[in-house]
Amino acid sequence: MCKHEAQQGPMSSPETSASFVMICVTIWFIMCLLCPSPLRAQLGTTPNIKHIVVGRCYNYVTLVNPGLRFDCEEIWRQFEAAVVRQSSCNVTVEDYHHMFYAMPQTWPCDRFLFWSKTRTLMQSYAAVLRHFWTLEDTLVGYMFNDLVWCGQDKDSGFDFSSCPKWSACRNHPVYSLWRQASQNFAEMACGNITVLLNGSIVNAFNRKSMFGSVELDSLNPCRVDYVNIKVVTNLEGPFIESCGEGSILDLIQILQSRGFRWTCTDNDQTLMILQCIQNHKPSSCHSCANSFSQRKSVTFS
Repeated sequence: MCKHEAQQGPMSSPETSASFVMICVTIWFIMCLLCPSPLRAQLGTTPNIKHIVVGRCYNYVTLVNPGLRFDCEEIWRQFEAAVVRQSSCNVTVEDYHHMFYAMPQTWPCDRFLFWSKTRTLMQSYAAVLRHFWTLEDTLVGYMFNDLVWCGQDKDSGFDFSSCPKWSACRNHPVYSLWRQASQNFAEMACGNITVLLNGSIVNAFNRKSMFGSVELDSLNPCRVDYVNIKVVTNLEGPFIESCGEGSILDLIQILQSRGFRWTCTDNDQTLMILQCIQNHKPSSCHSCANSFSQRKSVTFS
């Protein structure tokens, strides 16, 4: 297209034609950068991962939870030892045991928040109701959140060019770490815990998810008083699952069979308000606002 257009102007000067060609080349280069390619599809280890992980560790023990006393450099050494010199699909949960031994952590009861397919809303919910603790609030979750890593069996370092997807193998280095972290978090859960699930998707409770395959089985009915399920749908739908239908019933059945006491709530008002703050257009937001205004007028009359 660019070559054809350049030939349309026989009266154009050489300088003009050269400029036009340069513009076309620039556009082509930008399009190549924006278009996905096999090399960019599978990203390797996050660049500067050591600085990020160790820096997050120091930030956590200094500012987020200053009561903790951990050796951040030692935690990194144990993490590195678990990953490097191994193939990308050969890092087991056991390989991380020494790292987790170096960073034991306990959490108070009645503050555990579990989630599946509700990450953005979970983050807002936990930020507003600050008494909740999620896996991302623990030291290991804080350090490794959103990072990617894998080693090389023929090299002592990380592979920065390409790492397999989680689904490629069971002993994926990222999956194994989060599996152990999730198990530890669930085993420590006590008191009343909350589970936040997405009712706008099929299989809001998925037995293959991290919650369904690891955390649920690691919960102890002798330590947990109530499992409070909160099913939230997108304000404009689709409205697929709820406490009375779909995979939520499977979750309830599993809880009952293991002796857990439970509650289930559809469209918790706090969660709906958080959704309306992000998107106030749906009609449900107007009715919620009117309800709040009426309640406020009664309270202060």
